[in-house]
Amino acid sequence: MTTRNFVTALSTVSAAALVIGLGAVSQAALAQTAPAATPAIPEGTGYFASDSTLPFLAPDFTRITEDDYIPAFEQGMAIQKAEVAAIIANPQAPTFENTIVALEKSGRMLGRVSRVFFALTGANTTDQLDAIDTEISPRLSAHSDSITLNPELFARVKAVYDAREGLGLSLEEGRLLEETYKNMVHAGALLTETEREEVKAINGELSTLTTEFSQKVRAATNGQPLIVDTAEQLAGLSEADIKAAADLATEKGFPGKYAIALQNTTQQPLLPALENRATREALFRLSYNRADGAEEEHDTRVLLAKIATLRARKAALFGEADWASYTMYDRMAKKPATALGFMEQMVPALAATQRREAALLTQAIAADGGDYTVKPWDWYRYAGRIKAERYDLDEDAVMQYFQLDKVLEDGVFYAANKLYGLTFERRTDIPVYHPDVWVYTVFDADGSELGLFYFDPFQRPSKRGGAWMSNFVEQSYLWGTKPVIYNVLNIPKAAPGEVQLVSFDDVSTTFHEFGHALHGLFADQKFESLSGTATARDFVEYPSQVNEMWATWPEVLQNYAKHYKTGETIPMEMVEKIEAASKFNQGYDFGEVVAAALLDMKWAALTPEQAAAIDTPQEVDAFERKALEELGLEIDLVPPRYRSTYFNHIFSDPAGYSAGYYSYLWTEMLDRDSRKWFRENGGLTRANGDHYRQTVLSRGGTMDYFDMFEKFAGRQPDVQPMLEARGLAGGEGENGGE
Repeated sequence: MTTRNFVTALSTVSAAALVIGLGAVSQAALAQTAPAATPAIPEGTGYFASDSTLPFLAPDFTRITEDDYIPAFEQGMAIQKAEVAAIIANPQAPTFENTIVALEKSGRMLGRVSRVFFALTGANTTDQLDAIDTEISPRLSAHSDSITLNPELFARVKAVYDAREGLGLSLEEGRLLEETYKNMVHAGALLTETEREEVKAINGELSTLTTEFSQKVRAATNGQPLIVDTAEQLAGLSEADIKAAADLATEKGFPGKYAIALQNTTQQPLLPALENRATREALFRLSYNRADGAEEEHDTRVLLAKIATLRARKAALFGEADWASYTMYDRMAKKPATALGFMEQMVPALAATQRREAALLTQAIAADGGDYTVKPWDWYRYAGRIKAERYDLDEDAVMQYFQLDKVLEDGVFYAANKLYGLTFERRTDIPVYHPDVWVYTVFDADGSELGLFYFDPFQRPSKRGGAWMSNFVEQSYLWGTKPVIYNVLNIPKAAPGEVQLVSFDDVSTTFHEFGHALHGLFADQKFESLSGTATARDFVEYPSQVNEMWATWPEVLQNYAKHYKTGETIPMEMVEKIEAASKFNQGYDFGEVVAAALLDMKWAALTPEQAAAIDTPQEVDAFERKALEELGLEIDLVPPRYRSTYFNHIFSDPAGYSAGYYSYLWTEMLDRDSRKWFRENGGLTRANGDHYRQTVLSRGGTMDYFDMFEKFAGRQPDVQPMLEARGLAGGEGENGGE
């Protein structure tokens, strides 16, 4: 997952943020509306007033305090308002440089504080940071509207856009101009003044509600661990896990008892190991029912209903049928019907797979002496047993070959070296925001410094769930800046003195997030607004998923997957079993993602009237239930990866995956087809890496995504490799055809 903070875009007034409504404007009208004098630009004070003095302009966390943020936000907003006012007041006719580039240059201080602040509220928040977030988010929204709802500003942008054919712009400049104009219109440029005021009010309210949603979900996840009385109830867990549960219970005020913390997804990682079925059920239900009323202060249902209603109202102001139709305008898929059709073609085979696998699991339960049918809290326990028997695969034995530092340095970095010629140097002189963060300088193939990479791997209460990538500094030739990138994961930390081993899922996530980092590191743009991962939501996950393929590439594995005690390289037979086993349990692994993606689209497909009718917690529950039942999947056996009440991807701020959670599936199609290309062309070679870098990883948001893929693969994307990889197609396979 990649997170480009909405305020980062705002801080550069990247075209994506700008809106205003007015028709064709003459140069005479521009002259009449321009202010008589150019306003003075105030100067900022404090840490964020200027670029950092550290290498790569990296933030100096030793000099930043929580008291710095509010003054820096306020100064940053004031400076940007003056910069935009100066653009409007310019007596010269609008040009690409004095209008579009000037907009791109505005808001530098606001960008600096925003990138650091929102990185910390995600990865290492505090009560004070949360309070600042609650206060500042609506103010930032209002600040954005004060710029984007300015008629004079749009008049200048439109004048440049109307003259674009004769400007002789480069490809990237043309793209920036086009995106600026298109996004301004999408944000409200053609609305009436009354409609713009309503958009402004909706934006402010959404900012407040989505921030509150995110904070409530984090509180519900971190504040409601499962509490059990005895260690016997945790039978099956390791001694280290049981000790950690005892320590957490003491920390939570239950000395002598045991506590299991919730993870962000519906399924919980400790469920398969728990022998006590009642404990499994209790843990699952606690996860499944979080934020839905068990603790009133954590209930998000009314919040998410208001968010859905406001989004539907906003879409209607733009003449769109629903939020999905409105928000997908810049996606690769472009239309909701395209995304839905893509997913719906998988449902019949997926539903059949779910039923078949459920029957197998119920048989395994009976063989184990159980007299019940499989439920969600049983699924992974017995799926794991069948996997172990069918593929002779022991997950605990697999972990012995995956030591985290070797996964990163001898695996992820090694693959990047072979493909792209990159090298890495660990640094201890760069301040970090938490002691667990690792920092590396990244060197390009020619030995030049490419950027800085932060790796924050471990779970902690101050960090939201999931894994993501973003930038502290964006690459830009306009500013002469190189990328400073961070990856954040949520791996349970080993006890002090123990070797940090990780599951193969964690290995895949580490490769995945570094795929995002490569996308950012290879950015080759003049303008931040188009740089690196500034791409469509349903394209940005594509490079990260491709990078996962190297986790099991034989040459890479032999370099990093070594037994932590013996040093023995992982046997290829074990790797083959991992890959063969990956097609089993697709009924759940794939089904929970498809269910979440389709649930997202159901919320985004509401008309204003339909959304307004869902205004109580009970109606939220009823809508979710009905929406899931309509999918045609076995949702009582395979609930969505996220229920509505803790679906941060679509209801938090920024909710970049709203009407876009399907992106993980869409980009998997691109990924699997790209893996086929790599295999057909020799695999892990510099020639292939350089080609992929040139055609995809370095292009940012500068061109059409279908064209970009075709330049890489020589063809348009094909869904068949994805279906085959998931075991949902492929002729004679056990799962049959589509």
